[in-house]
Amino acid sequence: MTSSSASPKYRRIVLKISGEALRQPGSDDNISPLIVQRIAQEIGAIAQMGVQVAVVVGGGNIWRGLAASHRGMNRATADYMGMLATVINGMALMSTLEELGFSTRVQTALHINHVAEPFILRRALRHLDNGHIVIFVAGTGNPFFSTDTTAALRANEIGAEVILKATKVDAIYDCDPTKNPKAKKFEHLTFAEALRLRLQVMDSTAFSLCMDNAMPVIVFDMFEPNNIMKAVCGETIGTLVNNESKRVS
Repeated sequence: MTSSSASPKYRRIVLKISGEALRQPGSDDNISPLIVQRIAQEIGAIAQMGVQVAVVVGGGNIWRGLAASHRGMNRATADYMGMLATVINGMALMSTLEELGFSTRVQTALHINHVAEPFILRRALRHLDNGHIVIFVAGTGNPFFSTDTTAALRANEIGAEVILKATKVDAIYDCDPTKNPKAKKFEHLTFAEALRLRLQVMDSTAFSLCMDNAMPVIVFDMFEPNNIMKAVCGETIGTLVNNESKRVS
């Protein structure tokens, strides 16, 4: 099956993008316009297929609250700063999507009325039904929760069929493949296995929320061209995490 000839397997998705993915490796710029444009083009391509797309974006390219708290900053304050970083990233993605002609709405868990509308579930659903791409920023609006947990929460709230977690590696491994060439690659995992193995691709709160609500997660390499399209069309890429005992294509 090729992505060019396939039809979407999923009709409503949440795409989780890390903030670090927006930065060009080796560059001093926190946000690479070229990378944002490529991501926006791929998001737009699946939206044109009729897929309802919600995006959760991280803020690690600008600020990492947990890292700052480890250096002595108050954890809640550091996390709120991280939420504001996701707003910046969400606005950058929105701007590029709209330049490409795709109607986009940014919803924030923190009240910043001049730059984004507040997260209201019914309004988000209406935007999706009307064909708008929706970007969720500012996490859950609460400290101590990651943007992975935000993705799990929003996906369940809007009734998404899957979470697509775009990362810097091509799948989930039992250890860091950049440090250990013998790292084991998983094509499929259950949430229980992921939690038992303490895999770091998502935090335990996010995994637990997905497990309790049977929300599948596909982890894949976002730097491979057209991988978002391939995942939406049901091609076997990356690692599928769900409650099934084996991978179901």
